[in-house]
Amino acid sequence: MRLLHTMIRTGNLDRSIAFYTEVLGMKLLRRNDYPEGKFTLAFVGYGEESQNSVIELTYNWGVDHYELGKGFGHLAIEVDDVYAACDEIKRLGGKVIREAGPMNAGSTIIAFVADPDGYAIELIGPRH
Repeated sequence: MRLLHTMIRTGNLDRSIAFYTEVLGMKLLRRNDYPEGKFTLAFVGYGEESQNSVIELTYNWGVDHYELGKGFGHLAIEVDDVYAACDEIKRLGGKVIREAGPMNAGSTIIAFVADPDGYAIELIGPRH
């Protein structure tokens, strides 16, 4: 297993991309619109996702700000099999808050679990 990315929500995606790339020196690695889900994802980091943890900037269309404390989204961990990982987490007493299945407006298999404090952790299957 490895840490993939940390997601934070932004009220202005272009402003956030500019900050992370121009101020902090990261690279914009990819940006995708999901019209059916009404959101855009942009990934920024210091190196390619295959070798580094990155930041996922999420812009929910029509939302221009978040209260401090609600901007943090989740941590993401790549697992070999999302379904099996959920079963094992439940077996060990963990809480699955979104069962394994395709992501909203996409086909990647994901799930979400909560840590003891309620922080969300996304499980993502390998990308093919």
